[in-house]
Amino acid sequence: MTRSSTPPKYLPLATASCLAVAVALASLVTPAAAAPAFAAAGAGGGGPAPGVGRGAPASAPASATATATDVGGLDRDALRAAIAVRPGDGAAGVVAEVHKGGESWRGASGDAVTGRAVSPRAHFRIGSISKPMEAVILLQLAAEGRVDLDRSVQDYLPGLLPEDRFEEPISVRQLLDHTSGLPQDFEGDPAVPSPDEEVDRRFDHLTFDEVIQGTLRPEGRPAPGPRFSPGTRQEYNSFGYRVAGKLIEEITAHPFRVEVTARILKPLKMRETRAAVPDRSTPVPRPYLPGYLPRTDGELVDVNVQGGLPTSMTSTTADLDRFVRGLFDGSLLGPAETAELFAIPKGVDGKPLPYADASHCTTGPAKGTACFSVGLMSSPMPDGTVVWGKTGSDPGYRSGVFASRDLGVRAVYAVGTTAPRASGPPPVAQRLALAVFAR
Repeated sequence: MTRSSTPPKYLPLATASCLAVAVALASLVTPAAAAPAFAAAGAGGGGPAPGVGRGAPASAPASATATATDVGGLDRDALRAAIAVRPGDGAAGVVAEVHKGGESWRGASGDAVTGRAVSPRAHFRIGSISKPMEAVILLQLAAEGRVDLDRSVQDYLPGLLPEDRFEEPISVRQLLDHTSGLPQDFEGDPAVPSPDEEVDRRFDHLTFDEVIQGTLRPEGRPAPGPRFSPGTRQEYNSFGYRVAGKLIEEITAHPFRVEVTARILKPLKMRETRAAVPDRSTPVPRPYLPGYLPRTDGELVDVNVQGGLPTSMTSTTADLDRFVRGLFDGSLLGPAETAELFAIPKGVDGKPLPYADASHCTTGPAKGTACFSVGLMSSPMPDGTVVWGKTGSDPGYRSGVFASRDLGVRAVYAVGTTAPRASGPPPVAQRLALAVFAR
């Protein structure tokens, strides 16, 4: 078992992944802007290679290939060009899958660090794309009568939230739709890890309890309180999903990995998706998309072997496409529970709640108001289509899955990185979205 004396600082960066989509989609709505949104985590190359490169990737774009699912109608040349790694992308390789109007395309770009080919069926780390899976489990438990979404966290988990700071009740639904007002992961921690520390901490494991206690009852710094009164505004909040994960394990008496496997992965035949093994650092299964982090001296380290959280998972573009289809078509949830996925939280006046700041929800006619539902994010397209989905971020990986409500348009992508994690939209994701919505 590996524990770090200080928490990994990549946990709050899940927020940056969602911001990447919002910024990218906003650029689509602006004429002549670079395009937006489905952004990235990696998949596909050989197996755990020695995994160490030196310096920046090759300057020539890595070639992009398409599989036999390549069908006319989609702009295949534009899609290939979109995922070809270019100088300045901060990417080693890309895998992507697009479905539109009954036609399909799947492609991959090679590892720009080693020059190795990347399989379009490569595996990658999915980061916060596991959040909709947490939401599904709690919605299923609600349908079974084991959870009331309007009952408070304080009732289900007494003593978890310090009563002297969290006097107002926070409902289970508010955890899932980002209206809880809870602090962010490890809020107030001033420590910023060096590149070398970030690389070395990738093997660390954190339980839900360790994140919760390290956030609400920290040592050596003031403990945070609510960011706002529950249910009065929306702010993307990963910490709420740590509490949700704890709640799942308390109610079911099973680890998260057992519940997600039985309730989602097996029913949808997501055979290439795996949940984290507690207290064990595991590699991304082969074939995999290499993801790199740079050390201080510029050395690029393949970080596919990681520890992480109980919700850390690996998957493929095909499996995540199965997930979004099963999520939207009623395979996982009944009609009432499915409706929760597309319901934006509203105030007592019946209007969407305001969003807390300008980090998200900045596009479309409802900009400045809530754009997250239970588990998902909504994003308007220039043609009026609204896509729903989620992004993810893990060290070395960025990913995303989005679909229209009728599943007529679906896109999944993953990027293996070569640069320190950034908050902006991956250039590859911008180009891919433009290629998808250009026709």
